[in-house]
Amino acid sequence: MIIAIDGYSSCGKSTLARQLASALQYRYIDSGAMYRAITYELLRRKVDLNDLAAIREVLKDIHLDFQYDRAAQRSLLLLNGQHVEQAIRGWEVSEAVSQVAAIPEVREFAVAEQRRMGQQRGIVMDGRDIGTVVFPDAEVKIFMTADLHTRAVRRWKELREQHPDISLEEVEKNLQERDLMDTQRAISPLRKAADAFVIDNSHLNEAQQLQIALDYVKKVQEHLPIGKTIIP
Repeated sequence: MIIAIDGYSSCGKSTLARQLASALQYRYIDSGAMYRAITYELLRRKVDLNDLAAIREVLKDIHLDFQYDRAAQRSLLLLNGQHVEQAIRGWEVSEAVSQVAAIPEVREFAVAEQRRMGQQRGIVMDGRDIGTVVFPDAEVKIFMTADLHTRAVRRWKELREQHPDISLEEVEKNLQERDLMDTQRAISPLRKAADAFVIDNSHLNEAQQLQIALDYVKKVQEHLPIGKTIIP
């Protein structure tokens, strides 16, 4: 089975995806982390984000994969064999990732990597275009949303440990800009798949959103052909 979770920035996609993967004993793939890793590498190499030729050269040298960390009980992203989870969550990457993700060559590369990782199925993947572009035939599609202020507060709390001077207003403005870029880009814009189940978690805690998602997964399971199953 493939479970695709799409939605806006900082609306809890990754949290829910990890929860579902754990509950179902599936592999979790964070597509957003993949775009962050590409962005991180471009920034690290000081590549002009408008220089497509230079970007193409960097993409040739990038290999992405996920490794399950038993201590952390989660899958961690590897960029060319190196753990970069902490590095890709910084403010500089957050400011540039939507611009990088809108570059056609970057999206083509990332989608190919995502489909490669999904070949064995049994995955939960979250992002912006998983249910619409990467895996349009996914058995389960969930679209997540939350109001802007709630998302900004969540992201601000994540960032302030590394960036104590950052303001809530800056984070909210950044999310507004990312929403605009994500929904209006020409290639694979963020949109809800016609057959996606919507979860607005503005006023839900993690346990509540997981239960809603699991209930939906079970409902989908009831209509699957004999021999297919989601719940172990």
